[in-house]
Amino acid sequence: MTVQERQVVFDLLRSIPAPGSMSIPELRAMFDQAGATTKLPEDVVLEEVTIGALRAEWSSTPHADPTSTLLYLHGGGYTFGSLASHRGLVTNLGSLAGVRTLALDYRLAPEHKFPSPVEDAVAGYRHLLDQGFAPQRIAVGGDSAGGGLAIALMIALRDAGLPVPGAALCIAPWVDMMLEGDSMLTKAELDPLVSRHELTRMMGEYIAEKDRTDPRASPLLGDLAGLPPVMIQVSSHEVLLDDAHRIAGRLAAADVAVRLQVWPRMPHVWHLYADILSEGRAALEQAAGFLRERIR
Repeated sequence: MTVQERQVVFDLLRSIPAPGSMSIPELRAMFDQAGATTKLPEDVVLEEVTIGALRAEWSSTPHADPTSTLLYLHGGGYTFGSLASHRGLVTNLGSLAGVRTLALDYRLAPEHKFPSPVEDAVAGYRHLLDQGFAPQRIAVGGDSAGGGLAIALMIALRDAGLPVPGAALCIAPWVDMMLEGDSMLTKAELDPLVSRHELTRMMGEYIAEKDRTDPRASPLLGDLAGLPPVMIQVSSHEVLLDDAHRIAGRLAAADVAVRLQVWPRMPHVWHLYADILSEGRAALEQAAGFLRERIR
């Protein structure tokens, strides 16, 4: 990584309107447009499918193990994000790991409140089981809200008596709806994309105050025993840093194998900028290595 690469990305993020100044439809359109510019693997094959009423998208490359798959849950504060916004991240991660991917277009707030995304994630996972995938050959993953949702999904699966997946990948996961991490304040000036104010706004669209301690919304507060190995990647310069540290500590305390990587001076979910940021590509490669270890 060069200082110039990082500066280009931070300048780009600071040049766009602050998320708090945009409506949710505007946020959705902007992130979809940004995602459309990301390069996909040249040999990737995409297939859109439906799971009940949900849209989802398979990706695969010729070298992918057909018996291993990653169920991916995009970020976006439960209010925006889509198959389009994260297609580059998901397909490149799957290609590097040599696994198929299934990206899920789960329902979003304010049209669909909590616990709709958790229910949709469970439906996506059940679909993989119904398709004959062995649980130990499935990984679940996500970034930001999607990273928290991946952990909430595993809690829901365990509590329902369903087999948990073989591994989980969480990129800068949002796991605490109480927003109590110190980094919400100490990293506020360093994070050009996420703020406590904006997370509070998204919570207001997504979930009633009385439900914010539900482990399906705040998995940091849940029982994490019996979950599979988890890899967490987070930046030192983002407000969700303490969410990552705290969930890693709670996973370890529950005897869950956890691998926490803190990458210095990166923007939130820097993997999205892998085309222009070498650390984005490097983070994808390390995440892919973890997936190969665990589900191939």
